[in-house]
Amino acid sequence: MREIVLDTETTGFDAQGKDRVIEIGCVELLNYMPTGETFHVYINPKRDVPIEAQNVHGITTQFLKDKPLFREIADDFIEFIQDDTLIIHNAPFDVGFLNAELDRVNRPLVQMTRVLDTLALARRKYPAGPNSLDALCKRYNIDNSNRTYHGALLDSELLADVYLELTGQRQANLELASANKNSADETKTTTTSEAPKKRPTPLNSRITPESTKAHEAFLKTIKTTPLWAQFQDK
Repeated sequence: MREIVLDTETTGFDAQGKDRVIEIGCVELLNYMPTGETFHVYINPKRDVPIEAQNVHGITTQFLKDKPLFREIADDFIEFIQDDTLIIHNAPFDVGFLNAELDRVNRPLVQMTRVLDTLALARRKYPAGPNSLDALCKRYNIDNSNRTYHGALLDSELLADVYLELTGQRQANLELASANKNSADETKTTTTSEAPKKRPTPLNSRITPESTKAHEAFLKTIKTTPLWAQFQDK
């Protein structure tokens, strides 16, 4: 099962107005395990980045001037996420902005039916909160010390860890890894302890000349060729 953990950074909060997506970060999970495959891009919004937004993510207008436009990265983004489930914290915000951008370049929109909102999941599990990404990292002892500013790829990597904790998959993966290790260790121990030892002196054969002659005499009494005799010389 393939899932994509996704986050965006924007110029503000108005997806249908003048605000734009300026960063997208995605992390691929396969059967609840990060594969190391990511999608990360900064985007030129063709407008200034307000100081209020810069204070959140640290991305400046000057930094984005030589970055591609959304229409130039749209197909690569669509190819990366494919039709797989998207894991997003506060999904309506990110999906709203992504769909506004996709709509402007006449690309298919992201349907909420394929999205899992980890904020909604956390609120059901911890109704008293807090359930921000930072709060959940603290709850699960996930190191977010590098998160001086919000960043789409960094936040996706942190959210991947949070998602696995929220759904119990982190513990399940650890238990599976431990079970596999124990099984391998037991096999190795069994193989080592039960390996046959070579005798210093071979045992004497229990087949006597008399028993060999008796066996040959018995074979002469068999009128049909035994099945095993067909393979005797092969």
